[in-house]
Amino acid sequence: MESSLLLGVVAIAAVVVAVLVFLRTGGGGRGDGALAELARLARSAENLAATQSELVGRLQQTQTGVNERLDALAKRLGDSLGEQTEKTGRSLNELNQRLAVIDRAQSNLKELSDQVVGLQDILSNKQARGAFGQTQMESLVRDALPPSAYKFQAKLSNGRVADCLLAMPNPPGPIVIDSKYPLERYQDYLAADDEAARTKAAKAFAADVLYHIKNIQERYIVPGETAESGLMFLPSEAVYAELHANFRGVIEESFRRRVWIVSPTTLWATLNTLRAVLKDARMREQAGVIQAEVANLLKDISRLDERVGKLQTHFELASEDIRLIRISTEKVAKRGERVEELELGEAQTASDLPPPEEG
Repeated sequence: MESSLLLGVVAIAAVVVAVLVFLRTGGGGRGDGALAELARLARSAENLAATQSELVGRLQQTQTGVNERLDALAKRLGDSLGEQTEKTGRSLNELNQRLAVIDRAQSNLKELSDQVVGLQDILSNKQARGAFGQTQMESLVRDALPPSAYKFQAKLSNGRVADCLLAMPNPPGPIVIDSKYPLERYQDYLAADDEAARTKAAKAFAADVLYHIKNIQERYIVPGETAESGLMFLPSEAVYAELHANFRGVIEESFRRRVWIVSPTTLWATLNTLRAVLKDARMREQAGVIQAEVANLLKDISRLDERVGKLQTHFELASEDIRLIRISTEKVAKRGERVEELELGEAQTASDLPPPEEG
């Protein structure tokens, strides 16, 4: 609309200019030329108006096309924005779920970290570390053996108190278990950063373990009271594996002193073996009672067989009596039939009746 208005203004301005030119010429000889010029300007104005109309039509078509395209573009943008909003919502929901999982995992990690710190605090204290090993050993013993087969903090005749005393029959006799945890020397051995420091730490670690082995032999293996061997419990599979892998001399010395080093896994296997030994020993103790009971059972079976024989004899006698009773009842029935024949048939004399049957 603004373009068409501008073109109309231009056409009017052209007409006005033509009239002014005509007036200035004042008519006369130039009148015809002015009229011709005015006609030409009029035609130009008409042409300009036609062009203006054509341009307005094209402009309207163009504007309509642009509006349609803008509407289509707006619709596509709206649909795209809706899809993106929906996808963004789903992504945010999944993100929230994953963040919740991460929060739970972080909480679990924090709890685990607190537990690890607590365990480190326990293991860093020698007394607490000893209580930790003692508790682990007691748990394994309780799970594997009946209460009558062990005693914790058992006092021996030499005044020493053993962590655990297994009540095994002779042989081998009561077996002592003592819990030891040489963690500090083991950690020094692992932390050594050069060969010299590692060799020194290895010697200190071996000496610490040998010291415990010697104490167990001297304090808890009492001739005539306990078994000839004892168990040294290490509550760490890593320490146990390191000893058997790289400290063969320590293991051989423990064999010589008859102190068997056990870890949680090997102690469990040992306790299950001892449980089988206890079961076998109790079976042997009860063998005499079992034999006496079997003999009494055989006597009872013999008496039962005798009484069954007597009962069978009574049954046979009763069966014979029943057979004779059946014979008698059959004879009575036959005589009754003959009597009935006499009553219903022709008269007969007593001599006509059959003699009585014997038996």
